[in-house]
Parts: sequence; C-alpha cells; structure tokens
Amino acid sequence: MTRLLLVGHGRMGKLVESLAADYGFEVAGIIDSHSSAAAGVNLDGAPRVDVAIDFSSPLAVAVNAPALARRGVNLVVGTTGWQKDEAAVRAAVAAAGTGIVAAPNFSTGVVIFEAVVAQAAALFAAQADFGAFVHEAHHAAKKDAPSGTALALKRAMEHAGFTRPIDVASTRAGHIPGTHTIGFDGSAESITLSHVARDRSTFARGALVAAQWIKGKRGWFTMKDVLGL
Repeated sequence: MTRLLLVGHGRMGKLVESLAADYGFEVAGIIDSHSSAAAGVNLDGAPRVDVAIDFSSPLAVAVNAPALARRGVNLVVGTTGWQKDEAAVRAAVAAAGTGIVAAPNFSTGVVIFEAVVAQAAALFAAQADFGAFVHEAHHAAKKDAPSGTALALKRAMEHAGFTRPIDVASTRAGHIPGTHTIGFDGSAESITLSHVARDRSTFARGALVAAQWIKGKRGWFTMKDVLGL
C-alpha cells in the first residue's frame, strides 16, 4: 500500500483517514496541532511516506509545503486561504523537484461546474444587459470568506471574457458543507447555476484520487490536471 501522511486531523483529516484504505493508502503518520510547531509541521522523526494530504490551516501551508518538499514528499493541499504565499510555495516545490496538487475544491462536480460556468460566462460576455454574481454558503466554522472555490469561479468567468463587475457574496451558517451559485441577471430574466455538496466526503475522496495521481510526478498541478480537463 502507498504510505500516506495526514497533515491536519480535523473533520476533513479524519474523513480522509476513514476512506484512505479504499484508495490503496496506509496512513503512516498524522501531524496535527498537538504534534506540530507553532506555524507548521514538525517533521523530526516523521515516518517515511510517499505522499501527504494537507487539510491544516492557511498560515501553516507556507511552512508545511516546503518542509515536505525538502523531504521529497509529494503533496495534496486541500487547505484554502493561503494564496498570498503561493509564489513562495511554488518556488520551494520547484527547487525540491517534487509534485503538488493544490486546489480550492477537490470535488469532481465542482471542477466540471467551473468549466460549465466559464462557458456560460463566455456566452453572456457579449450580452451587455446581463450582470453576474457569485454566492457561496458554508458552515459557520469556515474561516476564509469568500471561499477559495468562489474566487476560482470568479477568475474562470473573467478569463472566459466576462469583463463587467462580478459581485461576490458569502454566507456562514450552521453546518452547510458547501453551496456555490452563479447568476446572470438581465432586465427581464435571470439564469442561475448551482453546485451543492451534500456532505464532505466528496472533498475527501477527491483528495485521495489526487494523492493517487500525484505519486511519482513532478510539478504544480490542479484538479483539472488530475481529471484530464
């Protein structure tokens, strides 16, 4: 079995752990807030592993990813909210010659949804009467807002040629796993596209698929690469 290190052992880390064997992984180690340094993982004495899945915290990723890369460990990052450190993380991974899959959302449906949204944005770009919005809703404990997925959807719309302002709004309440809605609103009609996650297992399963895929690869990848989109 492929040896897996879990970085972060909250709800998502525990869910990945419970599903790991179904994807051919042996959980060889777990690093959480009780076994980590203040800003990131402490790899002293860490077991030999083939790949790591990081669902830790935004502040820790900038330390976690380079430390793992220096150990020759390929990485899947499911943590969001660390984009300000992306350039430094990219440089560290490139210098180490390892591989990483970094994505704001590991749901297969969301990755395909983004492609659909981009196509819709391209079609509406020429229709000056239509404005656009992104709304996302997550559980009350989610720290970053807007979500990384909402920002990725907005970028996809802009890259598709939608140059008018795109309003982005967030809701944090209860236990919502994740809902993203895109709207195009005209003077007399409106079109909405939505993706609803029914539970968090879709994210854990996607991360494990990415961990299977990244083994032995070098470079920076997203879930689009994993799914061949």
